[in-house]
Amino acid sequence: MEQQLAQGDAQAAGASAAQLRQELVRMEPAAPDHSQAWLLWSAALCTLAAAFGYLYVAVLRPFDKLKDFASRLAQGDFDVPLRYQRANYFGDFTWAFDNMRREITKARSGEREAIENNKTVIATLSHDIKTPVSSIRAYAEGLEANMDTTPERRSRYLSVIMRKCDQVSQLTDDLFLHALSDLERLKIRRERLELSSLVGQAAEELSGQEEVICQKAASPMYVMGDPERITQILENLINNARKYAKPPILISLDQQAGMAQLHVWDRGGGIPDADMPFVFEKFYRGKNCGTAQGSGLGLYIVRYLTEKMGGRVLLHNHPEGLEALVQLPLLRQQCSEHA
Repeated sequence: MEQQLAQGDAQAAGASAAQLRQELVRMEPAAPDHSQAWLLWSAALCTLAAAFGYLYVAVLRPFDKLKDFASRLAQGDFDVPLRYQRANYFGDFTWAFDNMRREITKARSGEREAIENNKTVIATLSHDIKTPVSSIRAYAEGLEANMDTTPERRSRYLSVIMRKCDQVSQLTDDLFLHALSDLERLKIRRERLELSSLVGQAAEELSGQEEVICQKAASPMYVMGDPERITQILENLINNARKYAKPPILISLDQQAGMAQLHVWDRGGGIPDADMPFVFEKFYRGKNCGTAQGSGLGLYIVRYLTEKMGGRVLLHNHPEGLEALVQLPLLRQQCSEHA
């Protein structure tokens, strides 16, 4: 009996000890889980690295490219394009910079072309001016040496000198017009004038020794225009006819559909069909110009002045020669009278 009681006490003591150990285990603090913390820190660092990488690729690197691009532009290098992606956050901004480069390149190219054109026309006009000046000098030296032994010869010498002076004056007018960087600065007066009498007077002054026949209009024709510019238009057309055709040069006036029409006819070979679309362009000289001197400005000036006065100019080839037609609007009162 005592032995059984002793065994029971031992079992009870063992159970109490086991229960006590369990209570002690529960009371001990849990060991920290360092692996989870490392995972969190690693994820945070990767996120920051990705964010900085995106900022560099999307923001910092494009700005570095823009800085280098701006430096090249400042040094005058406009040939290397700025590569960009429109899908990028700064794509439109970068595109705008490269578009600026293209526009600057285009403007510089146009400026260089204008400079070359200026050099060409100045060289051409300088050459054209030398020729009549040389003639003036030669005839003046003849007068000085008393080579004008007869009144007729003296009169011819003086006539040639005056005509060559007129040519120089015309060439300097062309040079002046070309020197205007903006033709809008060219002043053109608009006043009421009678075209028939103005053309008749100008034709008489320009006839010289060449035969210029002016047929007066059947009735007065009133237009709004600049008398000096209309005279200049007629001068250019007559000089153009003299270069490429033999006399006579015929001038006539009529009216049609509310327009006063000035015709200048010559008996030359006309203008080749291949040249016709380009003859009014600045500096253009046709294939048939041969050795005829000129700057390629005459018809350009004619069209510009005519259009500024509300008219237009046309050229027509005929079997007997070339017809230059200048049309200017008649005054409304006269249009109603002839309606």
